[in-house]
Amino acid sequence: MIVDASTLYLDNNATTFVAAEVLEAMLPFLQSSCGNPSSQHGLGTEAADALASARSSVARLFGARSPREVLFTSGGTESIHSAIHASRAHTPKRKRIVTSAVEHPAVLEPLEFLQAEAGYEVVQVEVDRDGRLNVDQALALIDEDCALVTLQWVNNETGVITPEESLRTIGAACRDRGASFHLDAMQAAGKLLMKVAEFPVDMVSISAHKFHGPKGSGMLWVRSDYPFTALFRGGPQELDRRAGTENVPAIVGAGRAAELALAFVQDEAATGALGELRDGLEKRFLQALPDTEIHGSGAPRVASTTSLGFPGISGDSAVALLAEYGVAASTGSACSSSTRGVSHVLAAMGVEEDLALGTLRFSLSRLTTPAGLDRAAELALKAIGQLRSLSPLLD
Repeated sequence: MIVDASTLYLDNNATTFVAAEVLEAMLPFLQSSCGNPSSQHGLGTEAADALASARSSVARLFGARSPREVLFTSGGTESIHSAIHASRAHTPKRKRIVTSAVEHPAVLEPLEFLQAEAGYEVVQVEVDRDGRLNVDQALALIDEDCALVTLQWVNNETGVITPEESLRTIGAACRDRGASFHLDAMQAAGKLLMKVAEFPVDMVSISAHKFHGPKGSGMLWVRSDYPFTALFRGGPQELDRRAGTENVPAIVGAGRAAELALAFVQDEAATGALGELRDGLEKRFLQALPDTEIHGSGAPRVASTTSLGFPGISGDSAVALLAEYGVAASTGSACSSSTRGVSHVLAAMGVEEDLALGTLRFSLSRLTTPAGLDRAAELALKAIGQLRSLSPLLD
């Protein structure tokens, strides 16, 4: 299905539309400005200048001290793998990695590999019913054998935020004990005002396609005094931190998207309006279907995400029916949607199986309109009603 203006798109945590301003910025570098940033001629210099400008824009989105702290990658997954690799190289004799039970598969799966193939002890910190991290448990695991702590800033399924106070406490413990600290900020960029330079953190990963930039453009912030070791070798690109010719069109798009995202998060009226849209959507579901559960409602959440449990339906069936109605929604992470069963995030939160299997995630963006959201809610209620009429679970 080709998504057009008639589609009611509420799956922005999976990916976002490329903003018109971003596409406009990219087009010259897909056509006439074809230079390699490492080349010494005019087109190469033009590409290098565009790369530098984009790096500065992304650094401002991160809240970095210097553009030189920004490393461009092929996407969020590579950024995460690069951070894990660097932490292993930094403390090769340490064999514990601390993460949480609600991380994205891009974190959990490489850690499972290291546990199975390289003898690492990977410990998943628990969360409560609202998805809040057990900070005390995390602190108890950060010792002289801990190589890395890697955590989400914002959960991709529920929108639950790990508070800055918790991140600062964990980061301080990492510094005291010589462990590396990485944040997966895929769902924080463009939703929270990030000031990574003020945090006791070593590396932070983001991806442009989560904030109206192009796919294939990831970014990793690396603290300037961190002894980073490259995952890819074979060239001097990215200050010797990532070999390979830079994807200039995608990076230029990421830079422009970063500028737009930063302007949005700095606009309290705009972010407040988005939160009101999300709250209004939840209120409408609760009024029509009082047995609805909002996952993570007791914790701080980003304004753009709601995860709703509807007893007695199949979330997969609801997504399919909504697609027929022209509504794009999801049950949770797009990266694990092909795996049937209960979401590992909801399972870790202790959500009952029936409620977890009947969960829908609606993720908004700054491009979501009140009229579109209203229509999507109307069609979602229709779909849930149809599925419940066929279900014996509520008889």
